[in-house]
Amino acid sequence: MNEQDKSKMLQHWPTLLLGMIVSVIFLLAIFTFQVKSTELAVVTTLGKITGVKDAGLHFCWPWPFQKIYKFDNRYHCFDGSTGKIEETYTADGQPVVAGIFVVYKIVDAEKLFKSLTIPDISQAEDKINSQMRNEKATVLGKYKFDELVNTNPGKMKLTEIENKMKAGIAPFVLEKYGIQVEYVGIKNFGLPEKNTENVLNRMKAERNVVASGYRAEGKSEAKKIMDQADSNRLLKLAQADAQAKQIKAEGDATAAPFYAAFKDEPELAAFLRKLESLRKIVPSRTTLILNTDYAPFDLLKADQKLLLDGKKDSGKSK
Repeated sequence: MNEQDKSKMLQHWPTLLLGMIVSVIFLLAIFTFQVKSTELAVVTTLGKITGVKDAGLHFCWPWPFQKIYKFDNRYHCFDGSTGKIEETYTADGQPVVAGIFVVYKIVDAEKLFKSLTIPDISQAEDKINSQMRNEKATVLGKYKFDELVNTNPGKMKLTEIENKMKAGIAPFVLEKYGIQVEYVGIKNFGLPEKNTENVLNRMKAERNVVASGYRAEGKSEAKKIMDQADSNRLLKLAQADAQAKQIKAEGDATAAPFYAAFKDEPELAAFLRKLESLRKIVPSRTTLILNTDYAPFDLLKADQKLLLDGKKDSGKSK
């Protein structure tokens, strides 16, 4: 190789390097594939499953020798495709309209791929939907209406119903399609329009019965309180009357010696009674014009007579 050829090669080495890089990238694109952390990949070789790959970069032969089918392995919420909300009957023959949902995750991509005629998760969901409809009708048909709708939360069995639906759906779906059902719940629940009014009337009647019970209980309690209050009032009155009689008796006993003295001095007794009457009738600083001929005001006249008699006695002594 002469100097001229070497010079030309050095001039074109960037182009050669870029070509090599492009070739490597092209080969990697043909002979490798990448699986995301949220995916599972099924690898088929000439139409037969040869492996299931999880997250990472993996080697493969180019199409048509090998094909890659990817499935999302995150949790999905599925509420049905057909018959989402349909009428069914309870154990006591009441028609109800219910819709359920499931939360699922793909755990066996190979089994799922084998169960599908086309590699599309919607086909598996259609099969899950059929199982959901069957279990919904079967389980709801074992419970009475008041176990689904009730003003008393303790009588409702919605959680039990959801668990039984899951017990009927999850094992079947896992075995047939490699899909793990994590949760089954009731999404919608209602009544047909023709039965709504009857159910509402029955619920009103039930509430009226409960309200009547509360009112009767309140009246009974009120009567007990009133009876207790009356009993306490009568007891207090009896105690007060007994205490008053005792005080009066003590007062009479204390006054008895004075009454005995009044019997010996009736004029003194009359005089004291008149003074007491004047004290009650005439308050302090009061001016009255009265007839002193009538009791008890005749005491005033008696005082004047005593005064005049005193003056006469003093004049005689002189």
